[in-house]
Amino acid sequence: MIVVTGATGHLGNVLVRTLVSRGAAVKAMVLPGEDCKALQGVHVETVTGNVLDPDSLDKAFKGAEKVFHMAGLVNIAPGKEAVMHQVNVEGTKNVLKAAQKAGVKRLVYTSSIHALGRPPKGVVVDERIPFDTHNTAGTYDVTKALASEAVKKAAEAGQDAVIVCPTGVIGPFDFRRSEMGELVLSWMTRQLSWLVRGKYDFVDVRDVAEGHILAAEKGGKGEVYILSGTQIEISHFRDKVQEFAGLHSPKIILPLGLVMMVTPLTALYYRMARTRPLFTRYSMETLQSNSNISSQKAERELGYRRRPIYDTLKDTVAWWLEHRHSIKSTLRGA
Repeated sequence: MIVVTGATGHLGNVLVRTLVSRGAAVKAMVLPGEDCKALQGVHVETVTGNVLDPDSLDKAFKGAEKVFHMAGLVNIAPGKEAVMHQVNVEGTKNVLKAAQKAGVKRLVYTSSIHALGRPPKGVVVDERIPFDTHNTAGTYDVTKALASEAVKKAAEAGQDAVIVCPTGVIGPFDFRRSEMGELVLSWMTRQLSWLVRGKYDFVDVRDVAEGHILAAEKGGKGEVYILSGTQIEISHFRDKVQEFAGLHSPKIILPLGLVMMVTPLTALYYRMARTRPLFTRYSMETLQSNSNISSQKAERELGYRRRPIYDTLKDTVAWWLEHRHSIKSTLRGA
């Protein structure tokens, strides 16, 4: 039996789909009252649980051989620092304890590339970069780093756990309308687009799901594996989305300094409008950061492979063209 926490999230539901398609018995852990549309039609058992409720974890993990811990709070706008720490850090510690108590043979923890330190440009970002628990970029980065260190400590004490660090996850089956999903949707219109210059590494959600399975099967205890994709200019990203959507609308490249000046106002707007933030200081800084990221270790030790970025974008646009009117926006990321 395999348990997946955060099973209704973008990566979670794709992992569940992949495992089930290969005949695995999967138990999807969902929050009480959570919308499970992402798992509709998938032959999977659901169990109610919360990473902040140890008793529910004990019940969910009973009889499990493997646990994929993906549940977490992703929020790049200010105002969620306390709850993010509770879910991402304390929740992960609860999962580690429950997995050990249940005799789980292997735990795979979904960390993030943002949990690692941010070296200057010119330095390849790989697994030699340590987790940065004092990162000034934002609370999300710090909480994922602290949780990753907790997993490493548990592995050093004997628990069989592996850590994977995806880059910017994009792709189909985005039933929760992630931040990147919202951005892609905003470009699939004839409206004017406001952009800044910058680039980042984006990876197909299906490749990341496969990377998790490979880590569970072949990863070394306590090891960290980066699951990266392709570095792409954000303006070119937008142009390819429009091309695959059969659209062509104008765009304006704004000066970065101007955008950084108004990000406090945009954060306030997004909170008042109750919509996912697209322009924040965090996202702007990310696009300017070093995104020369290597997945060579995962390729060498796990057999990890990445599909061409244009195939990902084409599939993503096709999926949204079919589903964009039936999926509502949500503020909670997990």
